[in-house]
Amino acid sequence: MAGELEVLCRGLELDPLPPARKRDESLPHAPIRGHSLTVPEQRMAVQNALRYIPPSAHRVLAEEFASELRNYGHIYMYRFLPQFPVRAYPLKDFPAKSKHAAAMMLMILNNLDPQVAQFPQELVTYGGNGQVFSNWAQFWLTMQYLSQMNEEQTLVMYSGHPLGLFPSNYGAPRIVITNGMVIPNYSSRQNYDNMFALGVTMYGQMTAGSYCYIGPQGIVHGTMITVLNAGRKYLGTDDLAGKVFVTSGLGGMSGAQAKAAVIAGCIGIVAEVSLDAVKKRHAQGWLHEMESDLDQVILRIRVARKAKEAVSIGYHGNVVNLWERLVEEYERTGQLLVDLGSDQTSCHNPFNGGYYPVQLGYEESQEVLAAEPDRFRNLVQKSLVRQVTAINKLAEGGMFFWDYGNAFLLEARRAGADVGVEGDPTSLKFRYPSYVQDLMGDIFSLGFGPFRWVCTSGNPADLQVTDQLAVRVIENILAEEVPPVVETQYQDNLRWIREAGQHHLVVGSQARILYSDRVGRTRLAQAFNCAVRDGTLQAPVVISRDHHDVSGTDSPYRETSNISDGSAFTADMAVQNCIGDAFRGATWVALHNGGGVGWGEAVNGGFGLVLDGTEEAARRAVLMLAWDVSNGVARRCWSGNKNALLATQAAMEEDTLLRITLPHEVQDEELLEAVVATQTPQIWNA
Repeated sequence: MAGELEVLCRGLELDPLPPARKRDESLPHAPIRGHSLTVPEQRMAVQNALRYIPPSAHRVLAEEFASELRNYGHIYMYRFLPQFPVRAYPLKDFPAKSKHAAAMMLMILNNLDPQVAQFPQELVTYGGNGQVFSNWAQFWLTMQYLSQMNEEQTLVMYSGHPLGLFPSNYGAPRIVITNGMVIPNYSSRQNYDNMFALGVTMYGQMTAGSYCYIGPQGIVHGTMITVLNAGRKYLGTDDLAGKVFVTSGLGGMSGAQAKAAVIAGCIGIVAEVSLDAVKKRHAQGWLHEMESDLDQVILRIRVARKAKEAVSIGYHGNVVNLWERLVEEYERTGQLLVDLGSDQTSCHNPFNGGYYPVQLGYEESQEVLAAEPDRFRNLVQKSLVRQVTAINKLAEGGMFFWDYGNAFLLEARRAGADVGVEGDPTSLKFRYPSYVQDLMGDIFSLGFGPFRWVCTSGNPADLQVTDQLAVRVIENILAEEVPPVVETQYQDNLRWIREAGQHHLVVGSQARILYSDRVGRTRLAQAFNCAVRDGTLQAPVVISRDHHDVSGTDSPYRETSNISDGSAFTADMAVQNCIGDAFRGATWVALHNGGGVGWGEAVNGGFGLVLDGTEEAARRAVLMLAWDVSNGVARRCWSGNKNALLATQAAMEEDTLLRITLPHEVQDEELLEAVVATQTPQIWNA
């Protein structure tokens, strides 16, 4: 197998050119990308793509690239599609001078594995438009650079484009990635569409463009925690047997919902318009049942409720039809067939295939999107209004709905749906809370978030060993004196990691996710590094996290939606996170414009760190992970969060080098009212 991967050393194949290739229609493909490029700008897009190609091949490829731009809205360079199976091979198989570089090659291939990626031939990992690279030339050049890299070089990535290998030092990151970084005044959706078509910027989502995606498992755990805590908060119970959770999306990250619902013990009904996505999740064992008849779905809900089954049912159809049918049943029988509700369509990208309107079928939607984008936009907005109208009726009857941070309520409000809250000066509040505001925000503020690892040996036995090590680490922490609110989180995660192996969560690389805080993450990393050093693990372990974490992302409608001091729209935390991780020893770092709520709506930072069994790796892990968590906890503490204050004080007691500015709380709120009330507004003259 190692010989097969030698092709990665060669870079872009140009002499001779590979034959022209068409898209593999057996695979799902990205919707046609919209743009409003003028004719001169279209010429510029082709010229930009030809920069990767020597002049001798321009005549052959210019028309081909122009055709892709016309037909797909972007130049992907399908001619250069890899002709070997793209997947996470064992680390030892990669032709690289550096283990760190080989680990990054592994992570990139995992992101593009057809079993993992949403639209692999368009280099989209998840979220409808979360790119790993902008085109296949960038893939080949990046792989060539990584095969050549030594430990005193850093590869610089500009929105998918490998700018080059630059001299650095042993302690520096081996890759520094930026995606979609645009001057703020120009971060509009239309500008993004045009710049993406030009090939000069790219939306890296969160973990797609930072090479840290681990398949839908990456969100299963967080979804399970969210559903469990929703049951506690809204339904007053830890036992979700017989409770019905209705949502939508079985594509990329949303594909985790069915599995998470079953692990949480409830009945998960997940609507999905793409039959390919439904079949894929069913074939992977993530979805128990498929159904396209709403009568049968309703019947199945009733049977499952009575039997208190933990089951997942995929409804192949539009979720608006499902919500409206649930309203019909409620109005006809008085029976509320849903207890918990949410939505996980890619509403951060609603007008380019992230959300399909109920008025059109799936295939017809794609045709209208390409031919009549303004009509498509109008239909999407009308569909969102219908969806919210149905949700509101069910919520009035006792269902509890929350926003999943996918910009669903934000786009619904923009469409004119009834989701607002009167008298909200911040525009951050909605009729239904964000799951961060209501469920996950306080968990983040304690320092708990989605810590991840990948066993680069590719051996399932190594993953099993890391699961066992994680159980031991958590049990040891619980044996110490920890606050009850912290103990609850560790108990949930202990349950998760003990059962993880039974749930067949691996898609792609041998990876695992576990929510943990500063203490847990540093101890887990040390345990894994020791196991690599003594040979208990066969190969290094790559650790990372979702950017959807304690300090990874500034996102006023999701990750920082519970920041209430007026700073929710600032992005210092994410930028500082990336900078701090870089000089504390991360193997690679990434900074993105955009995140789970869409491009221009957030800033997020991520990292990867290779644990190779050395003392240096152990030192970097402790130093970097402590900062990676404490940065966000300190920011949340300053905004007034009580859990963050608790976590900050505990961290300072443990580490005498850590000194954090603590806020003084205003005790007399009437004083503020009196002071502001007596002030005369100041009038500014232009």
